[in-house]
Amino acid sequence: MYDYFLGGSHNFAVDRQAARQALAHMPGLPAVLHANRAFLRRAVRQMVEAGVRQFLDLGSGIPAVGNVHEIAQQVDPTISVVYVDVDPVAFAVAETILAGNPYATMIQADLRDTDRVLADPAVHRLLDLDRPLGVLMVAVLHLVPDCDDPAGILDRLHDAVAPGSYLAVSHMCPEERQTPAGMREARDAYARSGNPLHPRTYEQVEALLSGWRMQPPGLVACPQWRPDPDTEPLDPTVTYPGLAALVRKHSPARPEATRRTGTTAGQQGVVPRSRQRS
Repeated sequence: MYDYFLGGSHNFAVDRQAARQALAHMPGLPAVLHANRAFLRRAVRQMVEAGVRQFLDLGSGIPAVGNVHEIAQQVDPTISVVYVDVDPVAFAVAETILAGNPYATMIQADLRDTDRVLADPAVHRLLDLDRPLGVLMVAVLHLVPDCDDPAGILDRLHDAVAPGSYLAVSHMCPEERQTPAGMREARDAYARSGNPLHPRTYEQVEALLSGWRMQPPGLVACPQWRPDPDTEPLDPTVTYPGLAALVRKHSPARPEATRRTGTTAGQQGVVPRSRQRS
């Protein structure tokens, strides 16, 4: 469905039917998803500029046009990318798309099984978890229900990656005052497709990022996250109910440095890990 909304060719009749049902109730949905994909591009570029040379894209879907390896490898063709998705069709299509690219691959795994993902031979072949890693969870956490412990998933990732690693997240967040017309009907269409949505509030999304250092401009609407200067104006008739953030695993400060500066983790922009989960 995502590929269809982005104008891609890697989708099937059942995807298009479900997408059209959602579109009938929420005509602005393609614009919302394009804004989400634009956030992915900007976040990858930002991480590459920061020196990241390896990426793990969790819940990637089909790595079609404009995805992580194309963006990153324009800068450095040797940047390594591992895509992860549980869908067998996405996996099969990805094998064709990525054939001949020695620095990009996909593994078929469920992102909720963090240990399984990180232990996969393809991950160990292409990624070095002792060096900074760019992790992406773009438009996927709102497909993970609370009963599957999304906070625990992010905590395990935080523990597994090296200091200096980044995490890019976008998440559906329809505040009551911003809920687009037809959102409920669109959610029903996704539920019927087998991919129910689980939107969360700003505070809940912020809590999921507990322990990571928030990067400017913080947790904001997708189109507001470091927009490109030449970005086309947003459609004023479309409400964008998604939040986006780039966070970083910081290196623990030395005790003497902390005493010298008189700062605390919270003052330095770290979301406190002790914050109550929502």
